[in-house]
Amino acid sequence: MFQTKKLLIAPIKGYQYFSRMFPANCRYYPTCSEYAKWQFEFNAPHKALLHTTTRILRCNQLFAGGIDYPVVAYTPPKHTTLRNPKAFYGKMKIRYWLVPKDRTYYYILKDFDGTYTPSTT
Repeated sequence: MFQTKKLLIAPIKGYQYFSRMFPANCRYYPTCSEYAKWQFEFNAPHKALLHTTTRILRCNQLFAGGIDYPVVAYTPPKHTTLRNPKAFYGKMKIRYWLVPKDRTYYYILKDFDGTYTPSTT
């Protein structure tokens, strides 16, 4: 499964590398390619392809654009599954934040800093 995600995300990363040479023209934030990358990281491939395709079709002059974060279905782990809380102390690498939209759906937000230090008080 992990290799499949890498295989599906590789062309997107290649497109992002070459698209930096041209002026930005996406009507949404995050850009359509970044949106697609996040979708393929968090969703099943068929769902990610569907969401990405609809997003690309909306990226034109007929739609207003704006902020449109990916939404994924996520079930948080139960508190009893966290057996060793000491494993979470100190610095953690956080790439994405999941912000609740409703009971089962979450927005994906990217953490550009990439580190999180819990408070010591």
